[in-house]
Amino acid sequence: MTATPDLAVSLSAEIAGRVIAAGGVAPRAALVLGSGLGAFADTLEDPLVIPFGELQSMPKSTVPGHAGRFVIGRVGGVPTLCQQGRVHLYEGWSAEVVTRAVRAFGVMGIRSLILTNAAGGLTPGWPVPCLMRITDHVNMQGVTPLEPEQAESGVSPYDERVAAALVRAAEETGVALREGVYVGLPGPSYESAAEIHMLQGLGAQAVGMSTVLEATAGWAAGLRVGAVSCITNPGAGISAAPLDHGEVVEAGRAIASDFARLLAATVPSLDGMG
Repeated sequence: MTATPDLAVSLSAEIAGRVIAAGGVAPRAALVLGSGLGAFADTLEDPLVIPFGELQSMPKSTVPGHAGRFVIGRVGGVPTLCQQGRVHLYEGWSAEVVTRAVRAFGVMGIRSLILTNAAGGLTPGWPVPCLMRITDHVNMQGVTPLEPEQAESGVSPYDERVAAALVRAAEETGVALREGVYVGLPGPSYESAAEIHMLQGLGAQAVGMSTVLEATAGWAAGLRVGAVSCITNPGAGISAAPLDHGEVVEAGRAIASDFARLLAATVPSLDGMG
């Protein structure tokens, strides 16, 4: 039987080849930018843009608000890779495909990863939009990116040093950064009011359709993982307004300035963590 190629390794080689051809520097930190949050990549110094469509090993996203490209440049002098957009289980992709880019980052030698997403809020009274550092997650997507030998009970993928860097950056910039637990569901439909009530009972503060698999895969690949949710809308039943993805993207844009200041102040602290 022919061995299945490791497509994360192939993707890593494709990205590295483009960086070398452009005379760039290998990135040391990576950011995955979710719905409506991709504008941060436009702030990178000396950017190298690589559309997903030019990489054979990278799946293509079909979701509005996901540009579908890598941008490699510098943030505060630190060589950084921004992934503008991701693919999701609800688009028909497997857990392996959804986490392929994150695993490629580990192969490339990147050591720090910050995941971001747009999420629904589960805490009445939180302003919309607002930012929340993910302290831990509940995976209700029904799959895992881990192999059996990688399973380790009770281990959170979120790194304490990255968490401290995010908190310190929020204090330095004056950006309000809440914290809480994120629940990952398969999607693509938004949750019912009854489901929101159930998730509140679990003690969660945010719900979305991404991130949990990437965080787990990043941890397994040896990355120091942190994550930030942009709370773009209250969950069903908390507000009488109907949920709409266009409003999610707009909410991300509305908080783009705070989000950019937070990340710009965090990334330099990640360099040298090992």
